[in-house]
Amino acid sequence: MYIPPAFVLDDVERVAEFVEAVGAADVVTFDGEQPISSLVPVIWDRSGGGHGRLLAHLSIANEQWRTTRTDVRALAIVHGPQAYISPSWYPSKQEHGRAVPTWNYLSVHFTGQVAFHQDPEWLRDIVTRLTDTHEAARADRWHVTDAPPSFIDGQLRGIVGVEMLIERVEAKAKLSQNRGEADRRGAVEGLLADATPSSVEVADLMERHARFS
Repeated sequence: MYIPPAFVLDDVERVAEFVEAVGAADVVTFDGEQPISSLVPVIWDRSGGGHGRLLAHLSIANEQWRTTRTDVRALAIVHGPQAYISPSWYPSKQEHGRAVPTWNYLSVHFTGQVAFHQDPEWLRDIVTRLTDTHEAARADRWHVTDAPPSFIDGQLRGIVGVEMLIERVEAKAKLSQNRGEADRRGAVEGLLADATPSSVEVADLMERHARFS
């Protein structure tokens, strides 16, 4: 991923927090002829040292797991909020006119070898962990054990586990860090005035990033 120095996000804890909040990634693999991609819920497991593992599962009917060249590195892309930035929001535009539109966003790329698993207990563990991650904050939460064991066993036979051994993590926060304070504030105000869900999220990211910087 192309990351100019101003947009590098190298705080691992903030990156992990972002990945957990998004909770899903486009997993892109190569089948020998073309790239293939699936959007799947993921867990970034950092417990084993290094960059850790990215864990997920696919439907067994999804041909991606059968055709993937496991000797070729895969890419997983975690997308954050994104929004158009108008140059009309910059005070500097009124001063000299040297401004153009841009696009603000946050994105994380994981690169590494992938393996696929059909062992029932491996699958049960990842399904349980994903469930616990997304159900933990709910008052009337659902547990995997709430369903009949025979039903869960049948569901596990319908999926394939995905494990990426992460070799590289690249995180980019393109949030107008290359603009002056007045222009950044103008962009935040413009995004809030647009009032779309994505523009409000990007404005919030810009303000939070400024506090961390």
